[in-house]
Amino acid sequence: MTAAASYFDKTMGLLRDVRDQEFAAILKAADVCTSSIAQGGLVFLFGNGHSRMMCEEMTPRQGCFPGFVALVEQALSNHADIVGSNGLRAPLFLEKYEGYAEEILKSFHFGPHDAFMIISTSGIRPVVVEMATGVKRRGMTVIAIVSRQHSEIAAAGHSSGKKLIDLADIVIDNHCPPGDCVVEIEGLEWRTGPASTVTGGMIINMLRCEVAERLIARGLKPVLLPSHQFVGNADAAEQLERFYEVYRKSLRHLYE
Repeated sequence: MTAAASYFDKTMGLLRDVRDQEFAAILKAADVCTSSIAQGGLVFLFGNGHSRMMCEEMTPRQGCFPGFVALVEQALSNHADIVGSNGLRAPLFLEKYEGYAEEILKSFHFGPHDAFMIISTSGIRPVVVEMATGVKRRGMTVIAIVSRQHSEIAAAGHSSGKKLIDLADIVIDNHCPPGDCVVEIEGLEWRTGPASTVTGGMIINMLRCEVAERLIARGLKPVLLPSHQFVGNADAAEQLERFYEVYRKSLRHLYE
């Protein structure tokens, strides 16, 4: 079997595990998100490092709608250059720095109906642990997307000894193995082929679709972000403007 085929088969297996074992947790999380958005609240998504991609998969993304907010801290996740300015070293240091998450949270005025989703495959870094602690202290429900297998065998990185799975109200397991990668290649001492982007993206999109359907069932039609690639399509352009305006209004309580 080729390495490419191995990655495909192993990752498809993980997706089946998500479907078979996490469906109840995903529906429970969708209920929290629906209730929050229906009452004028917001659902924040936070992830440092590569987990930031899951936040942006939820919003802004074609088919997304107001109610979800990607809380992206660039200092923790902007490391495309790897070395030099905006490289990898500083974000990896910051995510271990205790006290940093609270400084991020202080920038917002959270409302009584807001909820929070934290994505971290390991679930052990101080920044995600303190983010969950600060969110719960503010009275918000915490939904976590994490690898239980990795988190349960890894040592806690926070001085409290807590991990994200200890603090979350709802845990959705992305079913990735410790270290995330799923392919072993002879001659390499480390595995390759990380899978959390695939399983995490599936979880995020399952959640979004379920919340949209539940909002419709409540008589609340979400305003979707259309594909802006339909050049010259007046309907798409008008829908895009509607999306911008509804999204702007949804953020009002954050800065009041």
